[in-house]
Amino acid sequence: MSSLKVFSGNSNPNFIEGICRYLQQPIGVANITRFPDGEVSVKLDEDVRNSDVFIIQSTNPPAENLIELLIMIDAAKRASARRITAVIPYFSYARQDRKDVGRVSIAARLMANLLESAGADRVLSMDFHTNQLQGFFGIPVDHLYGESVLVPALRELTDDGMVILSPDAGSIKRAVRYGKHLGLEVAWTYKERNVVDNTVKSIKLLGD
Repeated sequence: MSSLKVFSGNSNPNFIEGICRYLQQPIGVANITRFPDGEVSVKLDEDVRNSDVFIIQSTNPPAENLIELLIMIDAAKRASARRITAVIPYFSYARQDRKDVGRVSIAARLMANLLESAGADRVLSMDFHTNQLQGFFGIPVDHLYGESVLVPALRELTDDGMVILSPDAGSIKRAVRYGKHLGLEVAWTYKERNVVDNTVKSIKLLGD
C-alpha cells in the first residue's frame, strides 16, 4: 500500500488530474455527496491509515469548496492518516488580513483557525495576498510563488518601455520581484475604498 495519497474536492477537477498525471499518482477515491438539505458529506473510499495525505482544493466561491476541504481533512484525520497537507492553490479571504475599520472580521485568521481545527498538519498555497498571512498559522506553511512559470511567459510579452504596476500596497514586493526579473521599472497605486459597498472611491498613482 502506498504511503502517499492524493485526494481532491470539486473546485477544479482538471487541475487535479494534471497534478496527479505529472506525479504518476492515482487520485484518491472520495465519495462527496449532498444530503437532501444540501449538507456536504464525505467518505474516503480507501484506506489512509498511516498515510501521507494531500488534499488539493481551492477555496474560491462557492462556499462549498471550503466546506468540502474542511470535511475531507476531518475525514482523513478520523481515518488515522499520518500527516495531512491541505494544498490550496487559491486561498480565499486572504485580503481580509487586518482591521482597517471597526467591527469587521479578520477572516484570513479565521481561515487559518478552521484549517488547523479540522486537522491539517501543513498548508501549501501560492501567492498569498500578503506574506504576513503565513504568521496566522500555528502549523507549517509552504508559500510558493508563480514566478518560475510566469516570468518566462511575460518575457515574451514585454519590452523596455513597459512598467510593472502593483494594484495596491500589498502587492508592491511581488511587483518589485517581477520588475527585477524582467528588468522593468515598477509603479503602484494607493486606493481608498467606500466602506459601505467596498467600491474604490479614489486612486493615487506612485511611480513613473
